[in-house]
This record gives sequence, C-alpha cells and structure tokens, in this order.
Amino acid sequence: MGVLHDDQRSFEFEDRLLTHLQIVVGVKLRRSECFSLSWLPGRETGAGRQSLWISTGTPLHFEFNGSRVPALNRDWIELLIRESGGGIGLNLSDDRSREPLAV
Repeated sequence: MGVLHDDQRSFEFEDRLLTHLQIVVGVKLRRSECFSLSWLPGRETGAGRQSLWISTGTPLHFEFNGSRVPALNRDWIELLIRESGGGIGLNLSDDRSREPLAV
C-alpha cells in the first residue's frame, strides 16, 4: 500500500491506483485546475466516505510501497482526468472511476 500525504493527514491507497492518481493530480495542477478527490477508506478504519480538496496550494507527497513503477493504463488516466472535471470531482469509490478492463 502506498500513502498520499497532505499537510496534516495520510491516506492509504494501493500502489497502482496511487501511481495513476499521481499522474492525474500532476496534469490537473499543471493546468491550474482544482478538484475534489473522494473515496471510501478500507473497512478496517470504520470510517465513511472521505474527500480531499486538491489545488495548487495543497502540499502533497506520494509515498509508494514498491520500488517499481507499475504499468500505466492511458485509458484509465484519461478517464480519471475526465471524471475529476465533473461536478463532484474524482470519486474513486464510483464504479465509473475503476480501471477499464483490457479487451
């Protein structure tokens, strides 16, 4: 599991998802586009949905468990970028934000 750190908190994500999320955040912030990132934390935390506002002023640090960069899925990256521009932002708990299956 990788970790996304903001100014005061840390959030665990699977390394593959976190790698794709890092790319999406980079693209959005280079364009000076703010967005909301929402997800359902693991069941072990007992917490409900969480949301983080990401803007150019948000200090972020991506920490990965593995040393190798996973294979990137460009279709998934494009999907996540599109979803992040919607009214509710990027909702990782929404099935539409899941990685597309290879056909």
